[in-house]
Amino acid sequence: MSLHQKKKLRHFVMHSVLHVFFILLCFATLVPILYALSVSLNAENSLLSSDFRFIPKEFTLNNYKAVFTEQPVMLWFKNSMILAVCTVLISLGAAIPAAYVFSRKRFAGRGPILEILLLLYSFPSVLSMFAIYKLLSPMGLVNSRIGLIFVYTGTMAVFGLWNMKGYFDTIPIEIEEAASIDGASNLQLVTRIVLPLAKPSILVTAVMILIYVWNEYLFAITFMTGADKYTLAAGLYSLQATEISGSWPVFAAASLVVSAPILIIFFAVQRHMTSGLTAGGVKG
Repeated sequence: MSLHQKKKLRHFVMHSVLHVFFILLCFATLVPILYALSVSLNAENSLLSSDFRFIPKEFTLNNYKAVFTEQPVMLWFKNSMILAVCTVLISLGAAIPAAYVFSRKRFAGRGPILEILLLLYSFPSVLSMFAIYKLLSPMGLVNSRIGLIFVYTGTMAVFGLWNMKGYFDTIPIEIEEAASIDGASNLQLVTRIVLPLAKPSILVTAVMILIYVWNEYLFAITFMTGADKYTLAAGLYSLQATEISGSWPVFAAASLVVSAPILIIFFAVQRHMTSGLTAGGVKG
């Protein structure tokens, strides 16, 4: 066997081993989901007992039926959907023009402003909890969706600005200059040239904001104290915490049900995820 053939064989073996490793890693990450699916289809609440089986002896769909009939999961779903949609729209409405301006314009204080925004975004959320409460309480926005939307928007608008600015930086300015020579106005440059090119970054940013709001627990449980205003994260935790001895299968079924919309949205925009994330991190 020649030296070239040996190198080629070694390269093939290394890649094959690497592919097998990542396939096994993917299966390993699916174990918790498959475990939750098994629990949700189990007719017996044997999660904490010694005779629990990964494949249930008796299958049932009653746990999924209970999600829609016995627990207010759909109310929590509606609350989370309202918060998520409003936060995504407001955050993108503020972040897109801001990201474009910071990417294309050079003005006094541009660098320090970006650094201050990044610094504020880097602080742990729990450190700002008391200050945010003191701000929202006098305005009557505690236990209010509007107050929570303000909190989420203030956090994710900065994330959206930084993520999309990096993507706008990768769009050649010569494209805009050529369109401007052809008579395009500033508004047309943005709406017909820049935004279509930035579609992957906008979609990825929207999905990231949606996932954040969908899974956020700390602010939701602190500022939404009424059970009828719980989000999915807060509601599912209350379901598990108050009925730990009798509703693990229902809890598992509810967790899978509320995860389905995010998975559908993620797979719908999956082809944009790589370019939207990597290009957005190229420049700062």
